[in-house]
Amino acid sequence: MAGAKGGKAALDIVHQNAIHAETIRKEQRCQKLYTQFSINPYKKLHAITDKPMSRKTQELTEEDPAFIEAIHRAYLEPTKKYTHPQTESQEIGWISTPLIVSDRSDGRLNFPRHNSEVTKYMDAAWRLKEQTQNLS
Repeated sequence: MAGAKGGKAALDIVHQNAIHAETIRKEQRCQKLYTQFSINPYKKLHAITDKPMSRKTQELTEEDPAFIEAIHRAYLEPTKKYTHPQTESQEIGWISTPLIVSDRSDGRLNFPRHNSEVTKYMDAAWRLKEQTQNLS
């Protein structure tokens, strides 16, 4: 066609309309219609109060138990929300229960702190130093 820019043929109104109709068909094929909306429980909510001098009466509304449960579930730690870790970094520390029961009387696994003569002397020296600093 004559008068085309850059070597391309100019599109007439029929071709443009066909391209537009095809584009709309492709968009509608992937669209989903959402009719149920709710507040995102993972976003912080800000309660907005009435003006302090307004005479408007407070109307009581019932709370949706499903929404309250979704809010409480959003604030749970991941181990209570999910049965398995969702990411690789969650795998570290996911199972936090001890493998064996802690027995304080078992000397094989319990190493209590023991004081010797040197440590008793230094404890007394540090206490004396703290007392002199508090007095001055």
